[in-house]
Amino acid sequence: MILLLESLHPDAEALLATAGAIVRAPEPNVPPAELASVRAILTRGRGRIPEALLARCPALRAIARAGAGLDNLDTRAAARRGVTVIFAPGANTNTVAEHTLALMLDLARGITRDARAVAAGRWEDRARYRGDELGGLTLGIVGFGSIGRRVAELAAAFRMRVVVAEHGASPSMSPSMSSGANVERLPLRELLAVSDVVTLHVPLNTSTKHLIDAERLACMRRGALLINTARGALIDTAALRDALASGRLGGFAADVLDVEPPSADDPLLGLENVVLTPHVASLTSATYRELCVSTATNVVRVLRDETPEPRSVFRGA
Repeated sequence: MILLLESLHPDAEALLATAGAIVRAPEPNVPPAELASVRAILTRGRGRIPEALLARCPALRAIARAGAGLDNLDTRAAARRGVTVIFAPGANTNTVAEHTLALMLDLARGITRDARAVAAGRWEDRARYRGDELGGLTLGIVGFGSIGRRVAELAAAFRMRVVVAEHGASPSMSPSMSSGANVERLPLRELLAVSDVVTLHVPLNTSTKHLIDAERLACMRRGALLINTARGALIDTAALRDALASGRLGGFAADVLDVEPPSADDPLLGLENVVLTPHVASLTSATYRELCVSTATNVVRVLRDETPEPRSVFRGA
């Protein structure tokens, strides 16, 4: 039996059905009562796979996320139990990078703000237009994996100066000239101090939760823009609201939030220098299918005692 905490692309679900019966959770974090015969659990971004769920599945062979981040899976517990962890690193690189640049352009040029003004009949707002070009601005990229490198390439096309934070860098995430972009390495604090725009592309873990807190927001250039298409909890939301309210932070754009969806009274929703999208950066039709199908394919390989694609197997702790 294969447990789906969330729906997947129909092509992925058809693949899974060739390896066992599919059972669906009524809610992403409300699994069914009977789990003794579950051999694989798959989720996307909302469903969590904690150790307590693993313990209820004695026949479990694999857990998987149709995506790149694994903060909603207890990978340590899976390793202790000998359960294979499958994910899809790199499949969403281009679409998330494009979404990052779209948010950057929107925030810098005030596109959403001005479109709302026109829709409200305020064409005269053009007399008070305030916006900036990306060309000539300094972009600080925090996290230089596949998405960060692609963002650097796109930013270079806009003639931005690109700097990369060394914070949390590993050999696989170190800045490389092979990315096609001319980048400079800086410690995180120095990057925050010199960047006109900062964009986050690090995974969420114990060392990166609230990476951007009040202290680091205070390091940023006054009026700078902050972009987040990685994970909402990378930012201390209370500190973010304060920085926006004080005017220290010039604007914020994100596809991810610490709490999704935000409450109706969240102050961020009423600010004209904030642009939020509902966690859709990876949901273009082609990328969504690829994320789901590649994940399902490798889960099926595990269940059939075949070798999954090496890069799809998480081998960390």
